Amino acid sequence: MRRQNLVRLGAVALLAGSLAACGGGDSDDGDGGGGSGGGGAPWILGTTDSVTALDPAGSYDLGSSTLEYNLYQNLLTVPANSSEIVGDAAESCDYDDPQTLTCTLKSGLKFSNGDDLTSSDVKYSFERSIQIQDPNGAAIYLLGSITSTDKDGLVTLDEGAIETPDDTTVVFHLNKPDTTFQYVLTYPGAAAIVDEDVFPADEKLADEEIIGSGPYKLSQYKAGEQAVLEINDQYTGENVGTSEQVFVKYYSEPSALKLAAENGEVDVAWRSLSPTDIADLQNNDAVTVATGKGSEIRYWTWKVDGPVGKQKAIRQAAAQVIDREAIAQDAYDGTVDPLYSIVPPGYAGQKDAFQEKYGDPDPAKAKQILADAGIKTPVDLTVGWTPTHYGPSTEDEANELKRQLDESGLFNVTLKSTEWEQYQTIYKEGAYDLWILGWFPDYPDTDDYLSPFMVDGGFFQNGYQSDEANKLVDEEQGTDDQATREEAFGKLQDLAAEDVPFIPSWVGQNTGVYGAGMEGVEDTLDPAFIFRFWLVSKSS
Repeated sequence: MRRQNLVRLGAVALLAGSLAACGGGDSDDGDGGGGSGGGGAPWILGTTDSVTALDPAGSYDLGSSTLEYNLYQNLLTVPANSSEIVGDAAESCDYDDPQTLTCTLKSGLKFSNGDDLTSSDVKYSFERSIQIQDPNGAAIYLLGSITSTDKDGLVTLDEGAIETPDDTTVVFHLNKPDTTFQYVLTYPGAAAIVDEDVFPADEKLADEEIIGSGPYKLSQYKAGEQAVLEINDQYTGENVGTSEQVFVKYYSEPSALKLAAENGEVDVAWRSLSPTDIADLQNNDAVTVATGKGSEIRYWTWKVDGPVGKQKAIRQAAAQVIDREAIAQDAYDGTVDPLYSIVPPGYAGQKDAFQEKYGDPDPAKAKQILADAGIKTPVDLTVGWTPTHYGPSTEDEANELKRQLDESGLFNVTLKSTEWEQYQTIYKEGAYDLWILGWFPDYPDTDDYLSPFMVDGGFFQNGYQSDEANKLVDEEQGTDDQATREEAFGKLQDLAAEDVPFIPSWVGQNTGVYGAGMEGVEDTLDPAFIFRFWLVSKSS
C-alpha cells in the first residue's frame, strides 16, 4: 500500500524542474487497451449498496462511486491492485513545484453524447461541485488545497486556483504544498469530469439524465431497483469493456441477494452478504466465493460538539470499555479483524494507537476516567446505526456495543436506526451522540484515513477541532519524504487515541461471489473497493 513512482517534491533541488507525477498511455496492468469494445455477453451484478446520487457533486459513498468509476473519467486513476497513479483523461500530470500541478489532457476526448471534453469542462466540474456545496458530496471535504472555508462553514474555490491556458491544459494552484492532491484527482466524488453543457451549475442533475466520458454509459436507471450500463462507443481510453451491457440490481436484504446468487439470478454478488451467507455459499459448487485484500473499516463517531460527546472523559471511557474481539466474533462470526487505529494495517506509518493507550477492555479503568472528571454515571448515550447500507451484521454490532457499554454500569445506551439517505444528513445535525460509519479508501495512501477524519470536524462534521491535527496533516501532505510523513502519521494516530473523536472497530476484506462463465471478478477485488466493470466478462 506504499505510494510508488511519486514525484519527489521535498528537496529544494528538485523544485526547479517539472517532473512527471503520473503517466498515461501504454499500460501493462491488465486494464485493457483502446478500442470500440463490446461483443461480450451481458452480465448482472447484485448488491445491497444504495446510491446517494449519480451526479458526482452529490455523492461520497461506495454505492454511488461504484457506478461513477465506470461512467465518468477523472484526470488520473489507480489501476487494480496498484498504488501507482496513471493517466485517465489526462495524458500526464506534472508538479511544477510543490503548489503547482499541471495536467495535459489526452487528445480526442468525448462525452458519450458526442460533446468534446476539454479543459473548460474540467474546470467547470470542480467549480460546480464546490458551488453546489452538497453536504453529502466529497468536494467540500477533499478539495481543501484549492478551497477556503469561512467561519460559517461555507466552502469557496480560491481565486485563480484553476487555470486553463488552452483546451488541453489544466493548471492547479494549490494553497499549500500537497503531494496527495494528485491522489484526490483519482476519486470521482471530488474529481469526475462532467459536461458543462449538460450539468447545471447550481444544482444536481437527475440521476437518470447523467452522462460521462467513461468506458460505459447509463442507458436506464431506477433508484433502488436497477441500473443498466452500455458500452460507450465514444470512449477512447485504455479501460475498454468487453461486455455490451452490464446490469446492476439492487437488493434491500442480503438474504435476497444470497438467494439470487444461488439461483443464478445474478452473475456476481458483491456487497454485502452476511458472514453466515458467505459461509453457506462457500459450500455451494455452483458459485465461487473470492476474497481480495481489503481495507474496509467500521468505526463509531462522536458528536464532539454535542452535549455528551463534548466531554473527552466520556469519549475516553467508552474507548476503554469497547471489546473489538467480541464484536468481530459475535457480530461478524470472525470474518473481520479488530481495528485499533483509524488507519488499517498495511498502510505506511500505521500503528495500533488505541491498543497502546487503552490496552484490554477494562470497565474499572473507564470508571476511574469518569470519576476523575467528576462525571456521574450511568451516562445516557443515544447511539445511531443504519440498517441496510452496511449489511445485516450492523444491527448485531450495534447491539453488541450497547451490551458492552450497558454492562459496564457506566452507560445507559438508547439505540436508534435510520435508513442511509436520511441517516447521513441527521447525524451531522446532532441526532446521535455516537454513530457508526464505514470507510472505503478514496485513494491508496495513509493520508486518506487521516485528513478526511481529523481536519476541522472531518467529512462527518462532528465538531472536532485540533490545531495540532491540522498542523500534522499539513506536514505530511507537504512532503513526500517517507520518514517525515510516517512520523506525522504516527502522531496523528496517537492524537486520535487521546482525543477520541471516533472509535475504530474493525477491518474487513473485499469479497465477491460469482457464477459459472464469469472471468475477471477476482482481478478487481482489491483494497480500493473499485468494481471495474471493464475487467469483468461473461462467456456466451
